[in-house]
Amino acid sequence: MVICLPVMTEQTFSELVPEGVIGFPVTPFHGDYCLNLEGFRANLEFMLEEPFTAFVAAGGTGEMYSLARDEYISIVNAAVEVAAGRLPVVAGVGYGSRIAVTMATKASKAGASALLILPPYYPNAAFEGLLAYCKTIGNATNLPMIIYTRDWVNLSSAQAEQLAEEVPTLAAWKDGQGELRNYQRIRAKLGDRFTWIGGVGDDHVGGYYGIGIRRYTSSISSVAPKLSILLHEAGAAKDTAALTELTNRHVLPLYDLRARRKGYEVSAMKALLELGGMVGGPVRPPLVDPGPEEIEELQAILDGWKEANLL
Repeated sequence: MVICLPVMTEQTFSELVPEGVIGFPVTPFHGDYCLNLEGFRANLEFMLEEPFTAFVAAGGTGEMYSLARDEYISIVNAAVEVAAGRLPVVAGVGYGSRIAVTMATKASKAGASALLILPPYYPNAAFEGLLAYCKTIGNATNLPMIIYTRDWVNLSSAQAEQLAEEVPTLAAWKDGQGELRNYQRIRAKLGDRFTWIGGVGDDHVGGYYGIGIRRYTSSISSVAPKLSILLHEAGAAKDTAALTELTNRHVLPLYDLRARRKGYEVSAMKALLELGGMVGGPVRPPLVDPGPEEIEELQAILDGWKEANLL
């Protein structure tokens, strides 16, 4: 059964965030781990030179779980100010329901256009608890929400249907599992009820676009925004040769390195920013920064991007 519920009153989520690339900036820190807000602003201005459809402030790549509450709202405020209406700002929320509600209401007041719902703090909670978590956040604001099915949140099509029925402001689904068979089943069951987003990584554009997805979230966007856009364009045009070349030459080397250690999906991007003369800074513990040999590998990757004019 396809469920059709009104989730937005003035425009649909797919109109708010059209087909294309959703950027994921890092949250820069100084050497003492203090927030580098000016660095964040500068990085965003660099990203926004390319035609992204939206970007997420304080998401997973933005180390949301490391931020104090005042730092979080400073990041969302800065994101809205820099965007200046050029594109929507999506704010990450998480932890537990009470904290997530506070984050959601503050993000709404700051001018965020949507919320990215990260998994709650308690791993492997019962589905009923996850459902209540989403409903509680959804009741706190009128903002459309994106569920992010990463880590332990791996849902069946029946559970997805229940979320769609009981959380009317849940408007989009960001896949963080990379299990295309299950994602296809969920999408087939719910059709246009959600806007579907590929969210596991730039290396999965071929798979997502092969099953008809036309939006994806990119962490590479923070360093090589042109590469992110080219991946989307090649995927949308069904230019298999171009997409394969971009992926094999410029994406997989980075993702191979990122896979070596938990958290490298963030720290590698920050290191690349520093190598490129921008602002990344360290990751906050318990994440760890890349070692000297890995920095050399990242420099080689960055050099390849520069040579191909992908920055």
